[in-house]
Amino acid sequence: MRKKYRRLALIMAAVMALSGCAGNTAAPDSTVEENADVNESGNAAGNDEGTNSETDTNLTAGEENSEGESNGIQTPVIEIEQKELPDSEALVFVQNMKTGWNLGNTFDASDNGSSGNDLKYESMWCGTVTTKEMIDALKEAGFQTIRIPVSWHNHLTDDNHTISEVWLNRVQEVVDYAIDDGMYVIINIHHDFSTDYIYPTSEYLEQSKTYVTDIWTQVADRFKDYDDHLIMESMNEPRMVGSNNEWWLDFQNEECIDSIECINEINQVFVDVVRSSGGNNATRYLMVPGYDASLQGAVNSYFSLPTDTEDNQNKILVSVHAYTPYSFALQGEGESGSTDAFDMTSSSSTKDIDDLMKQLYDTFVKNGTGVVIGEYGARDKSGNLQARTDFTAYYIEAARASGITCCVWDNNSFSGSGENFGLFRRQNMTFLYPEIVESIMEHCE
Repeated sequence: MRKKYRRLALIMAAVMALSGCAGNTAAPDSTVEENADVNESGNAAGNDEGTNSETDTNLTAGEENSEGESNGIQTPVIEIEQKELPDSEALVFVQNMKTGWNLGNTFDASDNGSSGNDLKYESMWCGTVTTKEMIDALKEAGFQTIRIPVSWHNHLTDDNHTISEVWLNRVQEVVDYAIDDGMYVIINIHHDFSTDYIYPTSEYLEQSKTYVTDIWTQVADRFKDYDDHLIMESMNEPRMVGSNNEWWLDFQNEECIDSIECINEINQVFVDVVRSSGGNNATRYLMVPGYDASLQGAVNSYFSLPTDTEDNQNKILVSVHAYTPYSFALQGEGESGSTDAFDMTSSSSTKDIDDLMKQLYDTFVKNGTGVVIGEYGARDKSGNLQARTDFTAYYIEAARASGITCCVWDNNSFSGSGENFGLFRRQNMTFLYPEIVESIMEHCE
């Protein structure tokens, strides 16, 4: 590895139009383990007041404020040797996805309290309604992929899991914002995990398969004529919600083995439904996770990729989420073992990232299977912007050197004591931390 610093050259320009806002109530705090989907900010969603004064600035790194003071943040340039990649169209496809951003805390919102209005869910957690101008700004900044997490269970009109036309139309409208910009788009089933919908155990397997069949039959039909820029992801972080093993696997526990095998079956149902739905769905790229979308859930001997149709070669991508090292990236500041420091020159900081990429490469990439890290990031810890900038540069460089594409998690949360993963302030379409965005763009080629 060769490391140096340079001053940030790219200024993330503000887009002048403001988005519409509807609703400012965030979801309550929740305890989230290492591989958890970070979906609740614990703060007033969309609230731009009260952000730490040391970081609440749109200055580019090295730029002076009105008092002549520089923010002093430098963007690292790192070079990690590229691993040998086999000749695989799937790996080329993943490389072309370049780098991604999550429309988090938006269509995935699943709290009750919408008063029967489907569209109110969109702003329930994030405080904003998504606009075409927002997506344009992300594209202009360099993001080539957008992941749009979607919860469906709270938008059903009958016991046959018929999706509300209003909800499906709105999801499609936002997908089209990105497709029209030439971006790749990932859509999924997100917070639909309970014993009423999807629960990966033998006891609930048939119910889960029926639910996945019903949802993907409708969604696949709606998007069947979209080209390969649209990617369908079976489900988000499948797991035994509420169990002792919700966020970690014990391979001595028969329930864990059973759950992995059920996830294999559910992923297979997803592939079969999409492939049989006609149009471009017969050949488009699909994504599937292992247990809780973790590294451990994907590289164990019990997890297997679904069987695809005979003519498709490596058209199924592996989905992994990794907020790692956990003590820096996700763990709360007040918790034992948490740190706000990241040192690119120290293996104590980089080991978990190196191990993540090595295992994904050895298990999948070197065999021609594409891998997308659908969620990663580091929450703000009292303004540790330099550490987060360094972390991002190292993470992306390590991933791209292993042929892997990543989508940063952004929940539009910037203040308070919750999980502040916000990068793009949607209310005024500016990047609060342009240094982090520059680190992504510097290393995603």
